[in-house]
Amino acid sequence: MLPFPPPRFTPTFPGSGCRRCTAVPIRGLEGGVSLRQTTIIAVRRDGRVAMAGDGQVTNDAEKTIMKKGAVKVRRVYRDQVLTGFAGATADAITLRERFEGKLEQYGGDLLRAAVELAKEWRGDRVLRHLQALMIVADRQRLLVISGAGDVIEPDDGVAAIGSGGAYALAAARALLRHTSLSAADIAREALAIAAEICIYTNDHITVEELGG
Repeated sequence: MLPFPPPRFTPTFPGSGCRRCTAVPIRGLEGGVSLRQTTIIAVRRDGRVAMAGDGQVTNDAEKTIMKKGAVKVRRVYRDQVLTGFAGATADAITLRERFEGKLEQYGGDLLRAAVELAKEWRGDRVLRHLQALMIVADRQRLLVISGAGDVIEPDDGVAAIGSGGAYALAAARALLRHTSLSAADIAREALAIAAEICIYTNDHITVEELGG
């Protein structure tokens, strides 16, 4: 029996009406996935998409900070796709490499690559034990991928994962509604606010942007 609950919907491909929702179920082995090592946020506005991540790496077992300047947001697939991960570092690297392989396999089709990775992640005996969440984005789409088999496209063009994700998400939504800041500025400011609240998130912020 799989250690994950069944997905809430079956992801579909372009043209077939991909369902959208905003909540990500964070479930996994032994009661839940540890997401204490990072906060990642992505924002879409005015034809541009920006993704930001903090730099803190925390040894959760020993309650110590191991690194302050880690880079957790990267460009992949000929600099056309942004990726960000929350979770165990080795697991995140493994999943990023798998996702890059899917992008190459499907010619840069973000949704198809995400769906195929989610299916493999949930069904593979080895991958199903990897503890991480992913945000991926290109100029057209912004998606959250979970090991439960979910591929989620937020309705409002903003998504956040990790220990400070809820704080960053709330800040970004407020900035989207009440300011004219760019996508990159909103992502950066929202993450800075999260860093003031979440002890597992710092203000060493990396921002990547596509569009224009």
